[in-house]
Amino acid sequence: MTDLRAPGGRARSRSARRHLAWLGTGLVVGFVVPFLFADVLQLPRDLYYGVYIASVLALFVLWARTTGQRLDVMLRRRRRLAVVLGLVFAAVLAVAVVLSEPAGPRPEGLALVWAVLWRGVAYGAADGLLLSAFPILTVFAAAEGSRHRRRRSGTVMVGAAALLASLAMATVYHLGYRDFRSQLLVRPVAADLLWSVPTLVTLNPIGAPIAHAGMHVTAVLHSYDTQVFLPPHR
Repeated sequence: MTDLRAPGGRARSRSARRHLAWLGTGLVVGFVVPFLFADVLQLPRDLYYGVYIASVLALFVLWARTTGQRLDVMLRRRRRLAVVLGLVFAAVLAVAVVLSEPAGPRPEGLALVWAVLWRGVAYGAADGLLLSAFPILTVFAAAEGSRHRRRRSGTVMVGAAALLASLAMATVYHLGYRDFRSQLLVRPVAADLLWSVPTLVTLNPIGAPIAHAGMHVTAVLHSYDTQVFLPPHR
């Protein structure tokens, strides 16, 4: 995918195991961070978001560096299409927020600017990176150089596996919050099918964060006290 090496045989198998091990690590991080810092320790929301964002960035960068993935190459891949798809699905998710959540009061002035930038853009982008970009890219990296990636049907199968990994990440992450250990879990997991598309199609990590940030910005502006978006809710 972005590794300049072209391993074969045993080396390719070891590389695949490393990527899958990182995926497993990501699933653990995805559950533990919200469970520990939001549910158990109950950090203030904005402080918790700082811990969460730092954890996600550390996970993604460490995976890329230890497995030889080139971040610059990933960010250039189908860049224009990734941005366009990100914006398109940001708009689709924004409409979904407006139609599914009641409008409510929100802060004004600098408090609103802070909420949009921190809770909307920063936290939303981190969510998109963890829930979609990371699992999708690790699965494709694990399959790099395999016979599946040499055929279109095989690539579709890898894409399906990557989407399943993203759905698993969305599930374990939201289970880290007390709020989502109920039927409410269905909504974010179903929405993952939408915000994952930009990265799944382009294999550029920027697409899903753009889509997810658009959804969170809309939640801040339209339904600041939402019981679905912007967890933890308490």
